[in-house]
Amino acid sequence: MLRHRQMMTDRMRIKRKTEEKKMSMNKNIARLAVTAGLTAALSFGGVMAPVTMAFAEGVPTVATEKGKVFITDPGTAEYADTSFKGIQIFKATVTQNKDEGVWTGDKTLSDIAWANDSVMRAVTTAFDTDEPKPAGFPTDADAKSPQAWAQFIKKHGNDKDGNNVNAGSVLDKIAAALEDSNLTWAKPSGSNKGNFESLDQGYWLFVTDVPSKTGNTDVYTSPIFTIVGGSDVNVAPKKSVPNVTKAVKDDATDATFNKSADSRMDQPIKYQLAGTVASNINTYSTYAYLFTDNLPGSMTVKCDEDGSPIVDVKIDGKTVKADPASGYTKSYSGGVLTVSFVDLKSCVDEKNNAISVNGSSNVTVEYEAKLDSTKIFDDKGKIKDAFQGLVGKPQKNTVTLTYSNNPHGNGIGTTVEHSAYDYTYGIDVTKVGSDDENKGLAGVEFTLQEQGDDGNYIKADGTKTPDSEQAKLTTDASGKINVVGLDEGTYVLTEVKPAPGYNNSHSAGITFTITRGALPADDTTVVNPGCTLANGTDENLVKVAQTNTEAADGKVHLTVTDQQGSGLPLTGLNGVTFTWIAGGAVLCIGVAHLIRSRKQAEESEQE
Repeated sequence: MLRHRQMMTDRMRIKRKTEEKKMSMNKNIARLAVTAGLTAALSFGGVMAPVTMAFAEGVPTVATEKGKVFITDPGTAEYADTSFKGIQIFKATVTQNKDEGVWTGDKTLSDIAWANDSVMRAVTTAFDTDEPKPAGFPTDADAKSPQAWAQFIKKHGNDKDGNNVNAGSVLDKIAAALEDSNLTWAKPSGSNKGNFESLDQGYWLFVTDVPSKTGNTDVYTSPIFTIVGGSDVNVAPKKSVPNVTKAVKDDATDATFNKSADSRMDQPIKYQLAGTVASNINTYSTYAYLFTDNLPGSMTVKCDEDGSPIVDVKIDGKTVKADPASGYTKSYSGGVLTVSFVDLKSCVDEKNNAISVNGSSNVTVEYEAKLDSTKIFDDKGKIKDAFQGLVGKPQKNTVTLTYSNNPHGNGIGTTVEHSAYDYTYGIDVTKVGSDDENKGLAGVEFTLQEQGDDGNYIKADGTKTPDSEQAKLTTDASGKINVVGLDEGTYVLTEVKPAPGYNNSHSAGITFTITRGALPADDTTVVNPGCTLANGTDENLVKVAQTNTEAADGKVHLTVTDQQGSGLPLTGLNGVTFTWIAGGAVLCIGVAHLIRSRKQAEESEQE
């Protein structure tokens, strides 16, 4: 009995070992089946990942269901209408570990074959004009071998920058060849333009099909190469959209470029255009780039004696040579400034050293522009109708950026418009007398100067001149003077000639400061400046009639009072009159006496 039990136990142990050995052999056979063909592990963006033979705890499983790919631009609803397309390059058996129904780990390919003859011809002829051919290029018997081409692709899989394939690389040339061919591409399933839900297993390429309806602000993705089958593929487009900003620098100390600034008439102020590039710029063989800057009719760009705009152009802080082929061209006409690059990637500095451009590069253009008095005022010094309400109103400047948006085509995109704003202010002075502060005094003369600029005087149009006579400001019939085109700052208003019968109460000058807070960044808000009077100012004679808390018209309103003149008092008026009468009588008596005396003398002589 015991012997029988022992025999049964031994048989069970032998059977279990036999089954374990069989399972081990089956697993090894599965592994060998995976690696019997050419294996390649591929990742998104055309990046070849190293082949790994280490299996996870899950069981290597052949994918039999249709594959799914989801291309999503995260957080960018603006590009929701951009659509993609895909094409299969290789058919293959796809194997991936599967643990409790969940796909994990790297994917491997075996039994590789061309998707179809048309794809084979497009891929294998993509390098016909290349001499020499890339390393490992399949030739002779391997010229059309899918295994040889898969190995060739794997060999060059790391020719990339991040996840973006380099222009002219093996993967880039294959993608371009397939895009240029008249092949049938897989389209997205359903309304979502990046969802592919029923794809055959194998090696696929995905590219942008049609940019979104707002596609002038979108770009084409860098080619996306991936294995379909097993776990779903979730990937973001390999690109970023360039953008542009425009900023202006205030003349205040330590000022930086900002959205808004203020300036006086004819004062040059600095503007900056700043653009980014596509993150996959390395996928482009050439990269066109164009700034288009529109200035308002009130402004003029600073130009050299030949009429060419003076610009400072830099890429990542390096000054770019002004050259059509290896730098940029510039123009200014009709209020439009352009700076154009035929190929941003070919730019050199002023010493002809190549400037490296990558996906994080920044391009800047700086120049000066001014509020132009010759555009704003007519020949008689009157502000033109088109510029009425100039003071306090934002002078809007806009820029757009046009750029290459298709690595394998001549398509271009244009950014949305970006704006910057310049403001200028004015003063409205009312002259009254102390006897009637509701009645303006006409004919009163003033001069206006900016504090610290004693050699210049400000005219009514905001321009400066060293001639004080030319810059005299005379009150009109309502007692007003108006000056436009002033910047934030401190000024001195000096009364030169008072009205008849009034004292010059301000011959020493009225010192006041135009102030403003944070400037708005829109083209609708009118800025009303504030005003502070210098310490010691007699506020009975100088009043700020408007501050920046009241109705906005862009001006500082001052009321300036002169005291009425006075004569010396005349007292005892009746006594004075009597004296004049008595004196007159005495004078008459004296004259009569003189005449009588002369007549008597003449009669005596006759006797």
